[in-house]
Amino acid sequence: MPEMIAEKVLNFASILDDTTRVQAHEISSLPFIHPHVALMPDAHAGKGSAVGTVIPTVDAVIPAAVGVDIGCGMIGVQTSLTKDDIAEFDLADLRGRVEATIPLSPGNYNKTLRYAHTRARIDALEEAASAKGVDLSHSPKWREQLGSLGGGNHFIELCEQIGDGQGRGEATGSIWLFLHSGSRGVGNKIAQKHIRIAQKLCRRWHITLAHPDLAYLASGTDEFGAYIRELRWAQAFAYENRAEMMDRFVTVFGEWLTDNAFRPREQVEVRRINCHHNYTEKVEIAGKKVWLTRKGAIDASAGTYGLIPGSMGTKSYVVRGLGNESGLFSAPHGAGRAYSRSKARQLFTLDDLAEAMVGIEYRHGAEWIDEIPAAYKPIDQIMEDARDLVEVEAVLRQLLNVKGV
Repeated sequence: MPEMIAEKVLNFASILDDTTRVQAHEISSLPFIHPHVALMPDAHAGKGSAVGTVIPTVDAVIPAAVGVDIGCGMIGVQTSLTKDDIAEFDLADLRGRVEATIPLSPGNYNKTLRYAHTRARIDALEEAASAKGVDLSHSPKWREQLGSLGGGNHFIELCEQIGDGQGRGEATGSIWLFLHSGSRGVGNKIAQKHIRIAQKLCRRWHITLAHPDLAYLASGTDEFGAYIRELRWAQAFAYENRAEMMDRFVTVFGEWLTDNAFRPREQVEVRRINCHHNYTEKVEIAGKKVWLTRKGAIDASAGTYGLIPGSMGTKSYVVRGLGNESGLFSAPHGAGRAYSRSKARQLFTLDDLAEAMVGIEYRHGAEWIDEIPAAYKPIDQIMEDARDLVEVEAVLRQLLNVKGV
């Protein structure tokens, strides 16, 4: 059961470190929080404020709380295929095709525009930037970034549905294509620019903050308006970036099937879910209009579909929101780190990673030790803590995982 751990902090996490508690209390003490801050089950310490925090603010937004990967999120496609359909096919071959089609790791961008849908998305984003006065002079390569993954915890996966959330296992359930990414370098540049502006203004206004990354922009100012315009563009870029990569994933998946002499009986893509988990939007909560910032949380409004990935090598979930108002209509965005990247590299070895990834096709190497499942909170516990926030529609298990460095 959730509990109030401070005057304006409602906690849904059964595993919670002291730093996260302190950060939640600090942000909840800002004078424009309404009605309270909600800590999601995957909450863990972050820069300035905890990841997995939902922050409703009246007439103000905290750019650093939205984060530097504006619009980061998940996309998933349920296919018409089952594991039995592809059981004899070479997953290493599919992994190679994915890696050749989608640029991986920071700084790796597209060198050509191979697809018509890429050009169409770039045109739409150019038009939106021009219409809203979005300054992109800091990111001359933003077009090449569209359709690229990045690194860290961003990933591309092929998954098998192993259950439906009601205890009815489906050993040969649907095949899903899964992907996690955000707004890439251009989103980072937009975020950093406005974080610096917010900090400069708070210093000018002699506002004392517990942490510089709690600096905010006030509604009605030119700086606030500029941030919201550019934030919304970055959120749109992130959404389209995931859609672009997924279109390519679906294409190479189809080509892989064809080259294995498999012809699906029906259209491969059955449905698609695309959701942010680092963003802000204006909504009404507890009788007031607020800017609801989800820093590592998904929209869990009643009936809204979302995706909650575990760490590589563990389960992921397709969920529907329950519309829990005390939880600020939100839910966790993943497993949440138990150890920092540096600590994980101290604790775990390449052999530990190989053992955790048995049965999954993945990129081997020491570069991914800090992404080992044991570096994250147990996803089963996260989902148990989230039982009042979402209902589970599908439980997935990875068959293939691709990450950048």
